[in-house]
Amino acid sequence: MDGVALSLVEPVPPDVAAPPPPADPAAAPPMPPERRLEMPTQALWRFKGRERRRRAAPQLWRTPWISRFVTFGGGLALTVYGGHEMYRVIDVGGVTTLKWALLALFVLNFSWIALSFASAVVGFVALLFGRRPPPPPETLHARTAVAMPIYNEAPSRVFGALQAILQDVEATGLGAHFDWFFLSDTTNPDIWVAEERAFAAMRRRLGPQARVYYRRREKNTSRKAGNIADFVTRWGGAYEQMVVLDADSLMAGDAIVRLAAAMEADPDAGIIQTLPLIINRNTLFARVQQFAARIYGPIIAAGLSQWMGRDGNYWGHNAIIRTQAFAHHCGLPDLKGRPPFGGHILSHDFVEAALIRRAGYAVYMMPTLGGSYEESPPSLIDLSIRDRRWCQGNLQHSRILGARGFHWATRQHFLTGIFGYLTSPLWLGQLLVGIVLVFQASYFRPEYFTAKFTLFPVWPRFDAERSLALFALTMAILLAPKLLGLILAIVDRETRRGSGGVFMLLVSTLFEVLMSALLAPIMMLIQTGHVFHILFGFDTGWDPQRRDDGSVPFKAIVRRHQWHVALGVLTLVAGLMISPSLVAWMSPTIAGLILAIGISYITGQRWLGLVFRRAGVLVTPEETKTPKIARKGRALHRLLARAGQDEENCLLAIHGDPELRALHEAWLPTRPPRKRGAVSADRALAEAKLADAESLEDAVAWLDRGERLVVLGDRALLGMVARLPRRAEKEAEAPAQEADASRLAS
Repeated sequence: MDGVALSLVEPVPPDVAAPPPPADPAAAPPMPPERRLEMPTQALWRFKGRERRRRAAPQLWRTPWISRFVTFGGGLALTVYGGHEMYRVIDVGGVTTLKWALLALFVLNFSWIALSFASAVVGFVALLFGRRPPPPPETLHARTAVAMPIYNEAPSRVFGALQAILQDVEATGLGAHFDWFFLSDTTNPDIWVAEERAFAAMRRRLGPQARVYYRRREKNTSRKAGNIADFVTRWGGAYEQMVVLDADSLMAGDAIVRLAAAMEADPDAGIIQTLPLIINRNTLFARVQQFAARIYGPIIAAGLSQWMGRDGNYWGHNAIIRTQAFAHHCGLPDLKGRPPFGGHILSHDFVEAALIRRAGYAVYMMPTLGGSYEESPPSLIDLSIRDRRWCQGNLQHSRILGARGFHWATRQHFLTGIFGYLTSPLWLGQLLVGIVLVFQASYFRPEYFTAKFTLFPVWPRFDAERSLALFALTMAILLAPKLLGLILAIVDRETRRGSGGVFMLLVSTLFEVLMSALLAPIMMLIQTGHVFHILFGFDTGWDPQRRDDGSVPFKAIVRRHQWHVALGVLTLVAGLMISPSLVAWMSPTIAGLILAIGISYITGQRWLGLVFRRAGVLVTPEETKTPKIARKGRALHRLLARAGQDEENCLLAIHGDPELRALHEAWLPTRPPRKRGAVSADRALAEAKLADAESLEDAVAWLDRGERLVVLGDRALLGMVARLPRRAEKEAEAPAQEADASRLAS
């Protein structure tokens, strides 16, 4: 059943208190006995201050007034100055309605980058003079569940990753405090069976004392949030805390035990978030993201951590959560109305952080912990698919922004997420208003007289010298976080050496800035499209993310970006007709749009990303010296994938492996007897097709995905599958049957 013999197996130390295990480790129940917790649905609009718990360790609660003053005061001061300078730019000859619109859009966009700049300065100072994380603990006291929600993922990837994490935790000597869970919401029947096969094989590799469990939900109600809630309500009572991972997460054992120790040491902590760094990326697009996250990400995260203090946020994975507090205070309500703004809450993590903070628990980040990793989409199209879901989730938060009892910092987190997507249509609006103003000055009679009475006409003129200075200031504020990240990378010996030295760091940074400038207008149009689709009521689906490197078909790229190219060409032609200087000002935007198809195709190529890696461009320290957890996870993934069982047809797998079929049937939930007359269409069709099939190959060809799911969940139908012969066997028996028939006839 397990076709892969792994040389990387490190047996889990036996637990002397555990009962005698069964002969086959895979035959043990897939989940431990239930320890239920109540998880009441929270009222967003009803909350009284006396419901908030009292602090158990008030000495740990220090408000970061200086960081908040620098971040928000500095951001406000820069915004006021920028707005004043923009007003002086457009005030030459008077301000028209269009100029007022341009000023308003500029202030909104400028405030966003000003706040980001001020936060980055705080993060830069914190990292430059910050303290190192505490040493790893010698002992732990609480039990921790490590949960990995999965949804139609390649089993070789996720089971290899979790085994690598488990063995790294065991290597710390504290593994007895952790239990490991795969929480499956998979709807693909082939992947469902592949997950069960991988789970059984993992248990056999690790030995009978390994506390590894697997649960698949039949209905993925409320998506990932519902998946976690189901685990908490049924098994959460056995664990004081839980580490939540994503399907692409990797965490070093040292990082996990430090997180557990930090939660134990802080009785008020509700959620502690780590900073996941991007690793294992090979396409050029993903490598640009990986480099930016590694060099600039830490100062952004440190800035957030500093001004947030204990009023922080949760990103949904690579974090530890106090289980009972989560159960009591984070039951998510459905919002009134239909999606995209109604229904279940899509971006649940922000809301869960808001609710647990409202209850009196701390939410904070450990940005310098290290050992926390994730992956990123391999292409621009893959990023846009994920971004569509995130966009809907963040815009949906506008319905929650005014909920009762939320801390003001929580509302700021919501606003940051919302504004992160609204900036794209605002930027596009600013560009369009600017083009119209130049067009008006060139071809149409200006609005000489405004609604305000004047003796002299209002001429549509601008202060060119001041506008150049303001443009320089804007670009400086926009690029400053990158520069600060680069300075820290150069100062830090490990980062500098791991990135190829000072010269290669400079080359990589310049290339990343160039690529970001070309990608920015494409992302502006993509996100603007997302925003308007959601505003017009189009809901986002829940498709699994494509995580492996690999190019997107060229036709799909052309189809996705053809309108971006058309708009770029139209802008170029219109700009040349209006004013060549306008084209010069907008050249980065125009170039990015015209080259959208080429950029999307080229940057999605794995071979090109590897060429840049061999040349030393966009190299990160985690590539120069790959973390142990990443090496082990990659090796296990490759070894497991070599068996070729990730995508095997589920009927073939069940039929060809009686042990797998027995385990699969044993792990099916117990269902009440079917009511007479209650027959689903999929089950009726599946039973009819199986009854009509003369061979297993017939069943494989005839049953669609929904019918295969029904078969896998029904022991009687599984029995029908098991009794079907293979076509080759049937054909081999045919001559013998014909000979017997002829003898009887004679």
